[in-house]
Amino acid sequence: MASMSRTLTRNFRNTLQLRSGGSLDSLPKYWIPSSSSSSPFCSSASAATISAQPPEKESGSRLSKWLLFLPGAITFGLGTWQVLRRQDKIKMLEYREGRLAMEPMKFNDISPSSEQLDDLEFRRVACKGVFYDKMSIYVGPRSRNISGITENGYYIITPLMPVSKNPECVQSPILVNRGWVPRSWKDNSLEVSQDDEQPSDIAMASAQGSEKSSWWRFWSRKPKTIEEKIPSIAPVEVVGVVRGSEKPSIFVPANDPSSFQWFYVDVPAIARVCGLPENTIYVEDINENFNSGCPYPVPKDVNALIRSSVMPQDHLNYTLTWYSLSAAVTFMAFKRLRPKKSRR
Repeated sequence: MASMSRTLTRNFRNTLQLRSGGSLDSLPKYWIPSSSSSSPFCSSASAATISAQPPEKESGSRLSKWLLFLPGAITFGLGTWQVLRRQDKIKMLEYREGRLAMEPMKFNDISPSSEQLDDLEFRRVACKGVFYDKMSIYVGPRSRNISGITENGYYIITPLMPVSKNPECVQSPILVNRGWVPRSWKDNSLEVSQDDEQPSDIAMASAQGSEKSSWWRFWSRKPKTIEEKIPSIAPVEVVGVVRGSEKPSIFVPANDPSSFQWFYVDVPAIARVCGLPENTIYVEDINENFNSGCPYPVPKDVNALIRSSVMPQDHLNYTLTWYSLSAAVTFMAFKRLRPKKSRR
């Protein structure tokens, strides 16, 4: 291109010299194109040189174009993940529903050292024993909706102890979640238990005193009075579901057994505090028999065991949301990269 420019310049100078009949010195300087001045070909060459981009810049612009499709790919992946989560949730709820539909098992047929203990979750069991109220654990706070009013309370977990010489009762202690109790019930439970024990102790002491004072008069009736005064321990029957420890979220505080603060169910830790082995079975009471005279604790609703915080319908809604967002951002990326039509 430079040689061509010099040739054109030389020809132009010769033409001017022939027409003027003299030297080029007599012409104005602005008429004489210098060899260093830019010609149309030079300008086009320089423009082509400027428009040509380095390979690094071209690859960078190509990468930036692909990054526009990254949000669409991410939201599409999240939608697909919700589809898989929905399928897993449906299988899990169907599994629970099938297990709860089985007949209750007798707890005496279950051994804590059994290898199938992990497979017993969500199986209904029937067990008898005596609640050891002094070792009750309160887990909470847990809210409960009563006639449209939300009230805070706790879950009460009490060891169910065996009764000697009673083959129908449990042979080893278990932990039973007896249900929900209000906050006031927890505060007054210790006082109520002490008040319940004092009259029985006084009655036993007075009975012993009356027996000693009337020994000579009612000696033949002594065995009968003793049998009447000895309190009979009546075991209670619990129909519940075998469960495991809860998995708390990151927002739930850690349990503090030293200060009796329990925010979630940790079966091995609760068993240690109660003086029981860590492999103690944990059962949630689902007995539907309602006692109007003693409304608390309120057992868990069996339907709550086949519900989840995120149901399959919620996963479907999340799927539609993510896929819609993916389509929207992908369309915007295509529209951004499509070349604009020049206006005539």
